[in-house]
Amino acid sequence: MYTPINQWAEDDRPREKFLLKGKSSLSDSELLAILIGSGSRNESAVQLCQRILFSANNNLNQLGKLSIQQLTEFKGIGEAKAISIAAALELGRRRRSEDVVELNKITSSKAVFEIMQPIIGELAHEEFWVLYLNNSNKVLHKAQLSKGGMTGTVVDTRIIFKTALECNATSLILTHNHPSGKLMASEQDLYITKKLKLAGEQMEILIIDHIIITETGFYSFQDEGIF
Repeated sequence: MYTPINQWAEDDRPREKFLLKGKSSLSDSELLAILIGSGSRNESAVQLCQRILFSANNNLNQLGKLSIQQLTEFKGIGEAKAISIAAALELGRRRRSEDVVELNKITSSKAVFEIMQPIIGELAHEEFWVLYLNNSNKVLHKAQLSKGGMTGTVVDTRIIFKTALECNATSLILTHNHPSGKLMASEQDLYITKKLKLAGEQMEILIIDHIIITETGFYSFQDEGIF
């Protein structure tokens, strides 16, 4: 008996399942169902995609060889949906053909300086950035947290750790620039670092350094024994 997706348990709906359990929890047909959005009057998007996959022997490579015309032969698949499926499979093919990007590995405070100096070292205003690392100290993501005037920025603890969880980061490096060129930690710098370090310990996400960047040099809290 056909039951519309919007009447399914929330955990079983493809979009909700994607958000709650992650993309790897979805079957091929559920991922395709997200692409096409809806099925037909008599079957859900998931059921329709199961039928399409079955026709291709449940093989995505074989599915990727179907033409737009062949896809539109399935009831419920118009030209727009067929193009969406073909485009997604083409992106997957191109992804496989590209080299995996080698992540920068942090081996020292100087390595952080070399990454961040071109970004913030010569700015006339202060910016606060975070490097998100995996358990091999490779940079998964870097993000600007705030942008301020000549004398400081505002740091939001919740945003830092929300992003860390989204990236599956195990440790963080804090970094900001001093437009004045002074390689000294202010009382505010020390306060922010202590606050974030304590918050990270509660979440088992380590703050391994805080590095101040200027045009020509850097100041590492770790190197200076502040941590």
